[in-house]
This record gives sequence, C-alpha cells and structure tokens, in this order.
Amino acid sequence: MGKGRLEAFSDGVIAIIITIMVLELKVPHEPTLEALHELWPTFLSYVLSFVYVGIYWNNHHHLMHTAQSVSGGVMWANLHFLFWLSLFPFTTAWMGENHFEALPTALYGVVLLMAAASWVVLQFAIMRHDGCESPLRRALGRDLKGKLSPLLYLSAIALSFYQRWIADLIYVAVAMMWLVPDRRIESPD
Repeated sequence: MGKGRLEAFSDGVIAIIITIMVLELKVPHEPTLEALHELWPTFLSYVLSFVYVGIYWNNHHHLMHTAQSVSGGVMWANLHFLFWLSLFPFTTAWMGENHFEALPTALYGVVLLMAAASWVVLQFAIMRHDGCESPLRRALGRDLKGKLSPLLYLSAIALSFYQRWIADLIYVAVAMMWLVPDRRIESPD
C-alpha cells in the first residue's frame, strides 16, 4: 500500500481531533470579562493540546516521508498512535473544566505518555518494515528527546498529586522541547 493513503487518513483524523477540542470551548452567556475569565483553564488546556497535536501532525508528516512504503503492521501501529491522540479532546476538556485538578492533570499526562509510547511503536514498525537500510533508522540515532520525554511525563504524572503547577510546567516544557520539528527526520538524507 502507498504511504500517501495512510498519511491522508491520519491528517483527517488529526483535523477531527482539533475540531472536537475547539468545540469544547463554550461561548460565555454574558458579554463580560468576568465570564471570559472563567474560561481561562479550559482555554489554556486547549492551547497546550493544540500545540501537542500540531507537533505530532508535523512530525508525522516528516515520519511518513522517511518510510519507503507501509505494511499492515505499520497501519496498525499508526491506528494505535491515532487512538491515543483521539483521547486528547477528552482529557483536555476534563483538565480544563476542573481547573487542572490532580486526577485530570495526571490522566492528561498518562495520555501524553501513551501517545509518546505509541509514536515509538510506529517508528519501530516503519524501521522493521523498511529493513536495515531504513532512512528512519539512520536518522533517529540516539534520540535523546524521545528518551527524555517519557521520563518527564512520568514525573509530571506523579507530581500532579503534589504540585500540579509543576506537572503543568513539565507538560509545557516537553511541548516546547518538540516545538521545532524533529530535524533528524525532517531531512534524513
């Protein structure tokens, strides 16, 4: 199967995820600044999740360009990745609606962690399918950001129950770390 079809499907799912997230932003019933002020937690959680989805969309585009073709294994790994991304609207809304309380903030981190883990599974599926000469295998190298991110997510999940604001800062820091597209796979040749 051509990789273009997989990429187009993924683009569509990601667009739907962003649409669902924005629909969670409810319009205030009153035309006052106080009414807008009440929406800040929901808006901030939306912005953070939008950035994360944008990072994954951008890197997914580059990742698919490193793949020579796709197999059934790659397609299932991609669906696994999209499953975790599809939970972003739920955890984003729950965290925002509950003003970054401990459990919603921790669950948000679990979904971030699982999305990161499924991303690694997708990378390995592509490398396994493409074999020893995989452009992705050559491009990844040490993958320091990829190894550091899950550790940061785990620490943020634990901190959610003690210092929520530090957990939230860790989520922001990881997003900032990935904001610039992964140059290793942006142009692997």
